[in-house]
Amino acid sequence: MVDSSEHLLALKVMRLTRPTLVSSQIVTAEGKDLPQNTFDKILRAAATTVEGSETLTAGQFMLLPQSFGNIYLGETFSSYVCVHNCRSHPVTSVSVKADLQSNNSRISLPIHADKQSPTTLEPDQTLDDVIHHEVKEIGTHILVCEVSYMSPAGLETSFRKFFKFQVVKPLDVKTKFYNAETDEVYLEAQIQNITVGPICLEKVELESSEQYTVVSLNNLPSGESVFSQRNMLQPQNSCQFLYCIKPIEAILNDPKALKAANNIGKLDIVWRSNLGERGRLQTSQLQRSPIEYGDLRLTVIAAKSTVKIGEGFDFKCRVTNTSERSMDLVMNLNTKANVGCGYTGQTEISLGPVEPGKYKDFDLTVCPVRLGLITISSLQLTDVFMKRKYEFDDFVQVFVVDEDYEENDFQLDKYVRYNIPQTA
Repeated sequence: MVDSSEHLLALKVMRLTRPTLVSSQIVTAEGKDLPQNTFDKILRAAATTVEGSETLTAGQFMLLPQSFGNIYLGETFSSYVCVHNCRSHPVTSVSVKADLQSNNSRISLPIHADKQSPTTLEPDQTLDDVIHHEVKEIGTHILVCEVSYMSPAGLETSFRKFFKFQVVKPLDVKTKFYNAETDEVYLEAQIQNITVGPICLEKVELESSEQYTVVSLNNLPSGESVFSQRNMLQPQNSCQFLYCIKPIEAILNDPKALKAANNIGKLDIVWRSNLGERGRLQTSQLQRSPIEYGDLRLTVIAAKSTVKIGEGFDFKCRVTNTSERSMDLVMNLNTKANVGCGYTGQTEISLGPVEPGKYKDFDLTVCPVRLGLITISSLQLTDVFMKRKYEFDDFVQVFVVDEDYEENDFQLDKYVRYNIPQTA
């Protein structure tokens, strides 16, 4: 292979990146020490020191990139490619190709898309372009640039240059799922800055899958973010984000579909470095832990939040058959089972047959006899077919006030309790 220095054309490739900040290195010595004033002379001659304050770290200076360097995953790799005719005669049929090769792929990068190729370069003329690519894979990357042209003898000639750089991980993302007693799922996302410099988180959003909707819990009731306007993360510092995820109505009442809907969504993270370089990461599909359903599911679909003492507390329940068999259900709410119970009332209702995956709604009423927060418990469902009993405790709460309190009723979000089967 012919050495590139013997070719008619010269190829220069430079990575386009922002400068870094550097502080002056302060080293001093006493006059009676061996170096005497040598260090002081070096400091006064250094370009990174401030005149008159050579022994103080007065500030930071911008340092231009000294090598091809590393790049963080999610950032945009930019490079300037220049082909120069360093001969005294024209060179014909000049074309340039650029490929980015990683451990798992090889991508052809568009170059000179707005110019006619191949082209002819006159003496001292250049053919240049800037290429951009968002890196999405960690590990070693090699930029391969190939230049082709026609030699004076009419032979097609080409040469290549290789530029190696590393793509490293900028953020460490850890997630935790919390399955609530309702159908809601809470996601805690912890994002840690593992770069060598500070970054500013510009956007952290959870893009839900088709089966769920997302509510961000990172804002105050006024709409203001719980974080500062510029969410700056120093190296190794972390920040937590919280999201509430709810199933859509289409699968909410379908136990099988709800159990299979484990894909929650993806986290989309956008950040900027201390000099404004933009980076973006998107996690893989996040999955919730599978829900283990019992045979029955009890849901409170309508209830008051506050009720006056002595008045009836009405609420509406829904029981869903999550088993694989039909059930003939009888409901019994028993207040005698609880010592010191804060309410009175006893109800027994025959709900009749409930097919697998179907549900029945029913209304209940109790009478509060104690002020404060009371919890309704000891609801029993009996399957007449199998002679099995299912107990549901602490499935709804209400705040009991005196008669002078101003009434303020509103619908509660759904409460869900799963059965604990008891021996008949």
